[in-house]
Amino acid sequence: MTRQDPLEFLFSLERLGMKFGLEHIRLLCEALGHPEQAFRSIVIAGTNGKGSVTVMVETALRSAGHRTGRYTSPHLARLEERFAIDGQDVETARLRDCVAVVQTAVESLVERGVVEGPPTFFECATAAAFELFRRAHVDIAVLEVGLGGRLDATNVVTPIATAITSIDFDHQAQLGDTIEAIAAEKAGIIKRGIPVVCGPLPAAAQTVITDIAATLAAPVIDAPHEVRILTPHDDGSIDLRTPARFLERVTLALAGRHQRDNAAVAVALLDELDRQGIRVTDEAVRAGLTKAEWPGRLERFRRGGIDILLDAAHNPAGARALASHLEVIGWTRVTLVFGAMRDKDVRSMLAALAPFCESIVCTTAPGPRALSALEIADAARHLGPAVEAIDDPAAAIDRAVAIGKPVVAAGSIFLIGPLRDILR
Repeated sequence: MTRQDPLEFLFSLERLGMKFGLEHIRLLCEALGHPEQAFRSIVIAGTNGKGSVTVMVETALRSAGHRTGRYTSPHLARLEERFAIDGQDVETARLRDCVAVVQTAVESLVERGVVEGPPTFFECATAAAFELFRRAHVDIAVLEVGLGGRLDATNVVTPIATAITSIDFDHQAQLGDTIEAIAAEKAGIIKRGIPVVCGPLPAAAQTVITDIAATLAAPVIDAPHEVRILTPHDDGSIDLRTPARFLERVTLALAGRHQRDNAAVAVALLDELDRQGIRVTDEAVRAGLTKAEWPGRLERFRRGGIDILLDAAHNPAGARALASHLEVIGWTRVTLVFGAMRDKDVRSMLAALAPFCESIVCTTAPGPRALSALEIADAARHLGPAVEAIDDPAAAIDRAVAIGKPVVAAGSIFLIGPLRDILR
C-alpha cells in the first residue's frame, strides 16, 4: 500500500478543525524525542499584533547574529511561509521530510492506542516546526500563538520570555465572551518566573494578567511604560527611549499607527533578552523595526491605474486599526472588497470601515468556513455605501478596480492571500 504523501497527510487533518488542549502535542513531542527542547523559545500571543511583533523580534535577533527560527500562522499563499529559518521560508523538501517524521509518530500513537485519533493540522504543523528548528540547529525560535494561548499547541514549550501584544474580542466561541475570559486564556502562556511583556491592554485585561503573573512570580514588563515613543518627526520616523537604549529617527517598516505599539512590545522584549545575555545591539534593534517584512498587512499595489491596499484585518480591532490608517492617509471614498469567515463579527468590522467607503464589493473568501458574498451583502446594506455581491474574489477585485476609486481589500487572511497572488 502506497503511503500518503506527508504534505497531503498534513492538509488532510484540516477536516478535524480546531481542538484545544496540550495532550496531543505533548505526546507528539515525546514521540519525536522532544525537539522543542533543542532551542530557546519566545512565545507571542495577542488578539492583534502578534505576527508583527514576531517578525520584528526575529529580524532583530537575526541581525544580531543569532540563528533564528520563526513560526507564524496562518499562511497567505504557501504552507512554507509558516516556517522560517534565518528569515527564509523553509524549502518544500525539508518541510516534507519533517512532516514525514511527524506522520510516522502520529501513525504509531494511533496504532498503539495512545490516542483515539490523529492530532489536528495545527498540532502536527507545530510539531513539524519544532523538528525543523532542531535539525537546523537554531539558537532561538520566535513562536506566534495560533489561537488563545493556554491550550494552544505552541504553549508546550518552556520559553525564556513571553509577550501579550493586545486583547480584544475575537474567537469568542473558543476563548470566552468577556475581556476577562479572553485575557485569562492568553495569559496561559505565562510560565513561573518567566518575564511577560504586555502591550497596551484594557484595564480589565491588565488586572487579569497581572494577577495571574503574580501567582507565578512572573515579572510583568509594561511596554508602553518601558518604551517611550517620542513625538514623530515630519518624515514619519520616531524616536524610542528605553532604560537600556535610545534610537533616533526610526522609520518603521510596517505601516500604520498601531505598529508603534507593536514596536514598543518588540523593543521591550528585545531589551529583556539582552538582559538575559542574548546580546541584541542598538543596530540590530533598529534593523528589526526598519527591515521587518510581513506581507498582506497594509500592503500597497497598483492595478489599472488604481491604488490598492491589502490588509489582513480579520476582527473588529483590526478593522478599527485599518480605518484609522485610512483616515491618516486621507482615503475617504474607497471601494472596499470584503470577505470574512463565518465566526467573525462582520457587522462590527463593516461598521468600522463603512464611513470611508463609497462602495462595498462583497465576496466569498476561500474555505468552508467563509460567509457567502450574499450573506455579507445583507449585513452591509444598511450602512450607506453602495453594495454588491460577487462570489469570485478575482472578479470582485476586477469590479472594484473598474469603479475607479482607491480599493481596500480586507476581512480575512484567507481572502488576502489569493488576492495578493493575483495582484503580484
